[in-house]
Amino acid sequence: MATLYTHQGQNSRKTWMLMSLFFIIVIALGFVFAQMYHNPNILYIFVVFSIVMNIVGYWYSDKITLSIAGAHPATREKYFDFYTTVENLAITAGLPMPKIYVIEDPAPNAFATGRNKEHAVVAVTTGLLSIMNKTELEGVIAHEMSHIGNRDMLLSTVVVVLVGFISIVSDMMIRGVLFGGRGSSDNRDGNGIFSIIGIVLAILSPILAVLIQLSISRKREYLADASGALLTRYPEGLASALEKISYYGKPMINKSTAIAHLYIANPLGSGRFAKKIGGLFSTHPPIEERIKILRSM
Repeated sequence: MATLYTHQGQNSRKTWMLMSLFFIIVIALGFVFAQMYHNPNILYIFVVFSIVMNIVGYWYSDKITLSIAGAHPATREKYFDFYTTVENLAITAGLPMPKIYVIEDPAPNAFATGRNKEHAVVAVTTGLLSIMNKTELEGVIAHEMSHIGNRDMLLSTVVVVLVGFISIVSDMMIRGVLFGGRGSSDNRDGNGIFSIIGIVLAILSPILAVLIQLSISRKREYLADASGALLTRYPEGLASALEKISYYGKPMINKSTAIAHLYIANPLGSGRFAKKIGGLFSTHPPIEERIKILRSM
């Protein structure tokens, strides 16, 4: 059975594997770009950028995530129930008290971020705080504390930076091939072949990055649900909270696909169209299935 610390080592290894894969993808793009323009300096630039972005992804991804989400620090005085719930569950879980943030948004949602348990953050929307009772709020916070305990928040947060950077690099390559001129002017030197390879890599790289993002996200939600239920010893609290989130159904006002996989529920909403395509492309498992599992515990 899953415990609060079941997948710590596995998620740490996955983080390093992800960063290594990102490095390889960017180097491959840089190599093709360098061959297209007969300029080895381009490859060196890509190497430096990939190292810098790995460092940024590790050390500053939480700040980038909070900025994208539009979150602000929550004080004990203004958000007493939220603060004390996090404080109590942190003690129960044997984890340091994370920083807490609030997002001004009517859609009920929450996420955890940070590179480790000593630098963790839990953020919730004002919509979630307004509709949850005490046990439901505890269920949601326990879910997020489980992400911290399982160390999968670093893995998911690093994805935000790395996937975004791969998309930017790919877009630069496509623009260079289509509008650069020089890269496609001399087929005899092999530039034509490298231009074709460059376009293929530029198209496939973001797709690969998104597929990695999706595969990481779904399993971690099931694990955090189970771990959170074990933490509170009351699965119905989280099940009821997910039910309320599902009933709301509307997307967040300040939504971003870059950090969608971090939230406890899809911030893009759960309307009919989203449900039809959600099975294949959603960053989250179906809420109905998660509720069913929790209520079977």
